[in-house]
Amino acid sequence: MTRFRPCIDLHEGVVKQVVGGSFGSGEDAAVEENFVSERPADYYAGLYRDDRLTGGHVIMLGPGNEEVALAALAAYPGGLQVGGGITAENAGQWLDAGASHVIVTSFVFEGAAFCADRMATMVKAVGSANLVIDLSCRGMPGGGWQVAMNRWRTLTDLEISLETLDRLAGSCSEFLVHAADVEGKCAGIDGELVALLGQWQGLPVTYAGGACSMADLEQVDALSSGRVDLTIGSALDIFGGSGVCYADCVAWNRRAGQD
Repeated sequence: MTRFRPCIDLHEGVVKQVVGGSFGSGEDAAVEENFVSERPADYYAGLYRDDRLTGGHVIMLGPGNEEVALAALAAYPGGLQVGGGITAENAGQWLDAGASHVIVTSFVFEGAAFCADRMATMVKAVGSANLVIDLSCRGMPGGGWQVAMNRWRTLTDLEISLETLDRLAGSCSEFLVHAADVEGKCAGIDGELVALLGQWQGLPVTYAGGACSMADLEQVDALSSGRVDLTIGSALDIFGGSGVCYADCVAWNRRAGQD
């Protein structure tokens, strides 16, 4: 059964919910913000810890987020994954700091081309059991999806497909897929992408992007035959949203047999 997966998105050192496709080409480009929290990252980590939610992720969207990410991991050691700027050189430090897994994207590309040697280097550094591969993507005009890196700004040569999942499965323990075109818009999930991910019967997969109601949890469960988990961000009441009550997500997971 599909589970709710929590998140803590960090931008400029604070917890934020942003529109994923709004990052501009320059470092100083304005980003469309849905919510800026007055609470620190470790508050949310403690909330997830107390509610026994597992498999959540902390994403550092750009520089200046390391200190608050470390605080979140310290509040919930072993309970959160961490991503954003992860390399073979620093991945072990994040695991030592309490991350259950490190999430890798840009490091395994050379330019915008997937690099098997870089992937092998990452696996050698921390082991596939500690790795989550981020296949966050953007839709293409002719159909299908291409993996996007660098805060979803740069398209790579890697296509989202069952073959890609098969190819990479030996290098990680699960996949994370943000649908960047709908991320943060609270206008519904990309059902076609969820259905494709649900056809694959390998490692755990978490989808994020567009969820705006509890009906989206039900839809992801139905479209993926329960194989794909769902992250909900901007729609959650704890992030200023009005579409989804966090307590309802906790109750859903309990019904799904997490506890």
